[in-house]
Order: sequence, then structure tokens, then C-alpha cells
Amino acid sequence: MARLAILTLFMGQTRNRFLSYQQPRTIVEILDMAGRTEGCEGVELRYPGDLADVPAVRAALERNRLGVAAVNFASVRPDRWLRGAWSSTSGAERQEAVDDFRRCIDVAIEIGAPRVTNCPLNDGIDYAFELDFARAYDQAAECYAEIADHDPSFPICIEYKISEPRVRSLLGNAGETAAFCQIVNRDNLGVTLDVGHALFANENASQSAALLAKARRLFYVHLNDNDGRADWDLLPGAVHPWELIEFLWTLERLGYDDWMTFDIVPKEADPVEFFATAARLTRKYETLSRRIDAPKMEALQIANVPSRTLGYVHTLA
Repeated sequence: MARLAILTLFMGQTRNRFLSYQQPRTIVEILDMAGRTEGCEGVELRYPGDLADVPAVRAALERNRLGVAAVNFASVRPDRWLRGAWSSTSGAERQEAVDDFRRCIDVAIEIGAPRVTNCPLNDGIDYAFELDFARAYDQAAECYAEIADHDPSFPICIEYKISEPRVRSLLGNAGETAAFCQIVNRDNLGVTLDVGHALFANENASQSAALLAKARRLFYVHLNDNDGRADWDLLPGAVHPWELIEFLWTLERLGYDDWMTFDIVPKEADPVEFFATAARLTRKYETLSRRIDAPKMEALQIANVPSRTLGYVHTLA
């Protein structure tokens, strides 16, 4: 059974263009809260913000019996790389980002993290003729190759997103990101499949998971939901319950048995209660997915009469 984790970023204070939510909290306070969250066994830590004091973080992890699902390398920062980290036209900026990613890998290994994930949110465009795309892909590929080569045994994940804060990201969907990984050609470079980002890119997350697994690039999973119009980071299954059941069923069939991390925003709600609810709902959806009779589903899909298939899955609840 996959283990469930919390993205620490969303247990502290968050802001959008209009409001601030929650009070500022230290990473030790956040880890103590995560330790009280029923159903969650680990966390995804942010670099550099969460890892300024590694011994304190390690002690808090041990005290709360928390595992580490991943370390998230932030390549979007308020004081640097404002036109992108990996596709910046400045070689010095790109090298600075690569060097910091290498430091992040070393810290991740030190605390026992199984991977580092990165969402290259600020690599993309807002306007026509803004970017030489061929050059941008070449330079980004050089960066990720250098990062992956820092420790070829250590997994590096790219989390794609179609837009925000850029109008169009350089790596916006599963197909683009899988193709980019093929260009980089490093076995330890793969993809973080964020369900909400798949929905935002007009994808079916089960299809995306199958494609990435076939390309040997399905490395990690984020759970959340949205209505397809924005990346709202809602509770899993809030809008797409049947699609989530299909996704969980697909992951099991693909042999994915690793961490699934909640990339969800509690806003003004109690974070401990909110993430515990996410865990409880996810386990409920897993239970429903395991009620699917595989031979029966295979026969229904071969027959390809959707009304019969939907009729069957509605008997599961």
C-alpha cells in the first residue's frame, strides 16, 4: 500500500493575490503538526526553506516518526531566476541553479529522502517571440543532465504544470515532460505526476500515469483535485471522485507502490484536521478501487460499451 505524505509548504502560511492563510510556522512546528495528523506517515520538505537547520529537522522527523517522501527544490524564488532557472538566457544564472540543486541533492541524501522533485514553474513564456524554444529545451536539458549526473543512483523528478506563473510553461503536460526526459537521456530523471496539474492540462491522470509508466518515467505522485479551470489544490476526489478511483486502480495495476503526497491547501481550516480528512478519503477511494474485479473490468473495456462500465463501477460504492 502506498504511503501518504504532506507537503509541508501548505501547513504554514500561504498567500494568494488577495488573502493570507494560517499563521507563520517554523518547520519544527509544522513537523510536530504533521506528526499529529492521523493517516499521514511522512512529509515532502521544501529546499531551501525547510532545511536551513538539518539536525533540527532530522530530530523533529524522528520524534514524530515521520518518513520523507521527497525534497522539493524551489526553482521559483523572489530574489533570483525571475525569467526561468533552466531556460534563462544567462549561463551564470543556469549554473547557479544547477549548483544549488546539487547542494539540495546532498542534503536530501543526508536526511534520507528517496528523491528530489522540482516544478519548473517560471520556465516558460508570456508572449510570442519571447523565447527561442529549441535553445531553451537544449539548455534546460543540459541543466537537468548535469543535475542527474551528480548522483546517477538518486532519482530526480520534474513536476509539470501547464501554466502559472507563466502563461505557458516550457514543460506543461505528461507527454512534453516524458519527451524531455528522453532528450536528457538519464535513467534517474523522471516525472512527478500531480493529479491537479494533469486535470489543469486537460489530461486524464490515469492515461498520464500509463504513458509515463510505459516510458519508465513515473517516479512520484501528488494527490489533489480541481475543476480544470485552475490549480485549486482541493481535497482528492472533491470534484473527480470516479476519476480518482480509476487513477488509484491504474497505479496499482502499473505496480506503483511508493509515496503519494497531498499537494492541497487548507486555507483557513485546521491543517491537521484537513490533511487527516485527505488521508481518510484517499484510503476510502483506495478501498473502492480494490473492489473492482479485474477480469470483469477487462471484459467491459474490451466490449467498450461505456454505459455498462459505468453501471458496473457504480455498484462498487
